[in-house]
Amino acid sequence: MADLRKLKIDDKIIEVDPNMTLIQACELAGVEVPRFCYHERLSIAGNCRMCLVEVVGGPPKPAASCAMQVKDLRPGPEGAPSEIKTNSPMVKKAREGVMEFLLINHPLDCPICDQGGECDLQDQAMAYGVDFSRYREPKRATEDLNLGPLVETHMTRCISCTRCVRFTTEVAGITQMGQTGRGEDAEITSYLNETLASNLQGNIIDLCPVGALVSKPYAFTARPWELTKTESIDVMDALGSSIRIDTKGREVMRIMPRNHDGVNEEWISDKSRFVWDGLRRQRLDKPYIRENGKLRPASWPEALEAAARAMKGKKVTGLIGDLVPVEAAFSLKQLIEGLGGKVESRTDGTRLPAGNRSAYVGNASIADIDSAKRILLIGTNPREEAPVLNARIRKAWANGADVALIGTAADLTYDYAHLGTDRAALADLLNQDLADEAGTPGLVIVGQGALNEADGEAVLAHAMRICELGGCKLLVLHAAAGRVGALDVGAVTEGGITAAIEGAEVIYNLGADEVEIAAGPFVIYQGSHGDRGAHRADLILPGACYTEENGLFVNTEGRPQLAMRANFAPGEGKENWAILRALSAELGATLPWDSLAGLRRKLIEAVPHLAQIDSVPANAWQPLELRDMGKADFRLAVKDFYLTNPIARSSPLMGELSAMAAARRAPAMAAE
Repeated sequence: MADLRKLKIDDKIIEVDPNMTLIQACELAGVEVPRFCYHERLSIAGNCRMCLVEVVGGPPKPAASCAMQVKDLRPGPEGAPSEIKTNSPMVKKAREGVMEFLLINHPLDCPICDQGGECDLQDQAMAYGVDFSRYREPKRATEDLNLGPLVETHMTRCISCTRCVRFTTEVAGITQMGQTGRGEDAEITSYLNETLASNLQGNIIDLCPVGALVSKPYAFTARPWELTKTESIDVMDALGSSIRIDTKGREVMRIMPRNHDGVNEEWISDKSRFVWDGLRRQRLDKPYIRENGKLRPASWPEALEAAARAMKGKKVTGLIGDLVPVEAAFSLKQLIEGLGGKVESRTDGTRLPAGNRSAYVGNASIADIDSAKRILLIGTNPREEAPVLNARIRKAWANGADVALIGTAADLTYDYAHLGTDRAALADLLNQDLADEAGTPGLVIVGQGALNEADGEAVLAHAMRICELGGCKLLVLHAAAGRVGALDVGAVTEGGITAAIEGAEVIYNLGADEVEIAAGPFVIYQGSHGDRGAHRADLILPGACYTEENGLFVNTEGRPQLAMRANFAPGEGKENWAILRALSAELGATLPWDSLAGLRRKLIEAVPHLAQIDSVPANAWQPLELRDMGKADFRLAVKDFYLTNPIARSSPLMGELSAMAAARRAPAMAAE
């Protein structure tokens, strides 16, 4: 690290890295500098001029603090620290002038603008602008763009900060947006009027400092001051992105990202952001019992009694779905195993060895991607399985990392070496001399598509061997948010899901909607949506979904995180752990807790590392024994990004996005 340099900011002396920009140094000193175009995760544009500061002893004009580094400053007289002022008369006059120019063409339509109340331009005009305008000419008008069903545009409000262009190009890796024209004719547009083909496009809504880009599904439904804001965790993929859920009454109105440098930085995928319309559709709101082939509504006492009657003295198997919090998985395991039954959470047939955390999680963190110089992807398409993680790999690639892929070729938004599509390509890699590269930090990312065949454990063993020979770390990229937590509590059966279901007389299906259960066993389904699991069920118990109960989830790197309740389940829906606790009492095998706190105490006794909320526990490296793999090509775990779980399948918007993605993938047809 470069030697620190002293800098005086508004009479306060601090020591900073000389490579920092002045705006970053001001943030370190706790001094607020207004900005529109500058964003710490995007390249520097330096075109809004709102962040002007005065450099003492420098030129007699203000300098853009986002585009000037500390090392460019001259020292003061007799070696005194360089000095900058952020509130001098020169700076105040410059900011007022910039704000007056920005408002020349900006329509004063705040009362009907969706950004009103949380608009950077509105806030900064109040704080740094003047209360009059000298402009009398007509304002400029611009045509709105059609960017698709997610982002609504009002381009007359645009101040040309280019944040959206830089995000789509640098982070999302698409090239549909740009700026054309010069001077007054300059405008942000999409090339050839294309809609945006990215599953990260919703982030430009947060980036836009004015109301030019707003959320189309959320438009005109609520004002920010009407909303209750709850900090939680996303479960649409296994990344565990930090989110904020905004509710109005009992309804979720929107979902927004929170900053978390170790996981999602400040981005979330479009599915995470817009899936909320699926939370209120096709919901299970009361218990149902199947009689004469038809489901009829029932009361809770009747449903629990029927469930207990069906389970007593029978061979019971519990299946744990993709979106189940750790507490519910632990409760089901205790209940079913107490009855002598089996539990299985690897419902997609993945061969993940329970008890060996370095094999089913790995020993890398998501943040390790940033410093990796070599990244090997095995049987995964991270753009579909974890779009925010894919953006992080793109950032590493842009910083010089070499990326290689074994598996189905796809557009990952960055260049990579395609080493092959099958197991033979993975075996060949072991025969190469990887020891030379052991000094270069590397990362191997294994997808679920590589592990859900019969030879999944052999594939994992080969990946671990490559890590040892090449001095790399391993990251297992899961597709289900609840999977790692369920594996942590040991919700597995020797032989996998086939062995678990074989011979079962009763199957307790806890939110496992991706499983086909053959005719025969009596099925009790506990979940939130009327999806595949509920269609097969003989008895339905309505549970809460991820926004409606406090729950613990462990993400793909093994980090325990808390999802917090933002609203309540509809109708008679209950929290998942509470349903299992009530059922255990009905069965006469009462679970030893009667509150969530009591359940978590027992859970942490059994699995101590789950107490380390928001930290990544170190996993002891336990390599698997090398065995022969099959010869098949690697298949992908996620076939349709937008329809991977019952909440997404209940969302009309996700259905529309899925259809649009399929149309884009279809081969172009020539006109005759």
